[in-house]
Amino acid sequence: MELNVLNIEGKETGRKVKLDNAIFCIEPNDHAIYLDVKQHLANKRQGTHKSKERAEIVGSTRKIKKQKGTGTARAGSIKNPLFKGGGRVFGPRPRDYSQKVNKKVKRLARKSALSIKAKQKSIVVLEDLQMNQPQTKNYIKMLGALGLVNKKSILVLGELNKNVYLSSRNLKNSKVVINSELNTYSISNSNSLIFSESAIAGIESILNR
Repeated sequence: MELNVLNIEGKETGRKVKLDNAIFCIEPNDHAIYLDVKQHLANKRQGTHKSKERAEIVGSTRKIKKQKGTGTARAGSIKNPLFKGGGRVFGPRPRDYSQKVNKKVKRLARKSALSIKAKQKSIVVLEDLQMNQPQTKNYIKMLGALGLVNKKSILVLGELNKNVYLSSRNLKNSKVVINSELNTYSISNSNSLIFSESAIAGIESILNR
């Protein structure tokens, strides 16, 4: 599979990049994608939720009313979950939500997600960006030339470029990552992937291990 390399103005440079069919043209495995995305979302959960149960409520232990003759149900403690301010029954406790997915499954999931994007023609190859200083205006102009201003996009770089990262940080629908940070959730959640020329070899090296 070959794609034309575009410049920041959205025009063809005359160069082409050949994408590895073992990564960008496989039969997608939907279950692998599901497992990887599920793990990613689960691992983002803090798990710090906590509510006080009956034994943890601070309050008097005296019997709040006599046992019989009131016409209502018996009650022995103000900490009763039925009363306002009482403990919660089976409330949430701190826990670890993280899940484990095998490396081979995660690799297959990323290949599957990339293959789906390639089939949808949602992958763009861009010549390596050179920014002397952070400037969001120029970054938006580049997205406009590619027709991606109002779409969710991910720019994948071969190595960290602080100026490019800072230029995109304030944009809601745009994200900049290096090839080792690209994950299945980000790929599936975006409308388009923008690969810099130098990132192609890196992502193929990572996924062909």
